[in-house]
Amino acid sequence: MANPRREGGRGQRGNRREREKEGPEYIETTVHVNRVAKVVKGGRRFSFNALVTCGDGLGRVGIGLGKAKEITEAIRKASETAKRSMVRIPLVGGTIPFSVLGKYGAGKVILKPASPGTGVIAGGPVRAVMESAGIRDILAKSVGSNNPHNMVKAAMEGLKSLESAKDVARRRGISINQLFGIEGNAKKDKDNSDKESDRVEA
Repeated sequence: MANPRREGGRGQRGNRREREKEGPEYIETTVHVNRVAKVVKGGRRFSFNALVTCGDGLGRVGIGLGKAKEITEAIRKASETAKRSMVRIPLVGGTIPFSVLGKYGAGKVILKPASPGTGVIAGGPVRAVMESAGIRDILAKSVGSNNPHNMVKAAMEGLKSLESAKDVARRRGISINQLFGIEGNAKKDKDNSDKESDRVEA
């Protein structure tokens, strides 16, 4: 009986190598496609611009804008730009660590952490950014401009301003336990217990 791997010329190893060449899988969402026209002497020339979000679903996300004469080419360019501009977002159990306000132009987006099971409570453009980043629970509200470009960029500015507890502790030159007051409370409890024992002995 012939070996199916040899017949096909490609077995499991070949498929694995192909997947490795393709790279990691990304979550891509086309947020908005706009048709624009340039008026010239001979008439109008139409072209398209596309806004795309891209992320790995594990805390990395980016946005990109692509322009071309064809829709597919504009989306491809935007996708490549989004992959190049990805940034790491600190997450805490599927949500963000604290509330932030992102601003870009006339667009403002308020982002608030939510308890597990809440889901992504956000409008279309902001929802695309959150889902690409892998955020499962969040409350978002757009205030001001409802332009998709401004909303997406404002959401990204808000996410970029987030910091993890480790980064804050390093910036302040203290440990994470000191940042949350764990060491201080433990020391106070120990002092109180020592005082109580001294009173009992007296």
